Amino acid sequence: MAEMDVLSALQANLNQALIGKPETVKLLLVGLLSEGHVLLEDVPGVGKTTLAKALARSIDGSFRRIQFTPDLLPSDILGVSVYRPETGAFVFNRGPLFANVILADEINRATPRTQSAMLEAMNESQVSVDGQTLALPVPFMVIATQNPYEYHGTYALPESQLDRFSMRLRIGYPDEPDERQVLLTHREGEPVDALRPVTSAEDVRRLQAAVRRVRIDESLVNYVLAIGRATRGFEGIDVGVSPRGCLTLYRTAQALALIEGRDYCIPDDVKALASPVLSHRLIHHLGRPNSQDGRDPIREVVATIPVPT
Repeated sequence: MAEMDVLSALQANLNQALIGKPETVKLLLVGLLSEGHVLLEDVPGVGKTTLAKALARSIDGSFRRIQFTPDLLPSDILGVSVYRPETGAFVFNRGPLFANVILADEINRATPRTQSAMLEAMNESQVSVDGQTLALPVPFMVIATQNPYEYHGTYALPESQLDRFSMRLRIGYPDEPDERQVLLTHREGEPVDALRPVTSAEDVRRLQAAVRRVRIDESLVNYVLAIGRATRGFEGIDVGVSPRGCLTLYRTAQALALIEGRDYCIPDDVKALASPVLSHRLIHHLGRPNSQDGRDPIREVVATIPVPT
């Protein structure tokens, strides 16, 4: 299939599963094609799990849901070596992290020790166990969820881990007509269970390679850098965007351009992605990351930067 045919089919499939949220679907695909990971931060019941399952089904990939709890150990997600008496050797049993799409459900309920076990996997697409380095499947994407309004029994994600997520997204409640459609489509079961693959993992790898070939003009490179640098020292921001954040904005802008059917980036690609890509990387308001006061410092920063023409 041609690139645009694959992308259109993917969006159509995901929109069947998550009704009325085409922008969220598009941004999730941006995360996938830019080889990143996504943090879905929202209340329970708005479709976070459904969206992750739909993505795995659509690309004919393996899917694992890991329910993060305070007693979850790193070995529970990475795997463990088991002694086999019949052979006299240890055999490594791979954990649920060895899949194409991982749903890390309520990731902030696990202890920092277990959360940190995700870092190498998210950053390097590999894990180190028993002195061995094992590659994870390609594509590999973590879709993590957390409830931003419930803190009892949770552990705040460290800044180093937040920085590994390409984007932080919120799904939000559906409009009334869309919510009605949700009720009607669930009469005979879960629609996501009826989804069929529309592409393959190999096609996804080709699309990820195509993203890196999308042209981005020198003026847009400077625009990305100007936004990142402006966050460092901006009023109300204690710690600004890291070089990794700027690189992620660069790569996701390429992915969005490809999804929009272009082989080149435009300023609107950068502007559209600045908040979901950069906002969770800031530390502000008395050192608290992830402030929930409704303020969006990234939009304030972007408004001060001249748009290249």
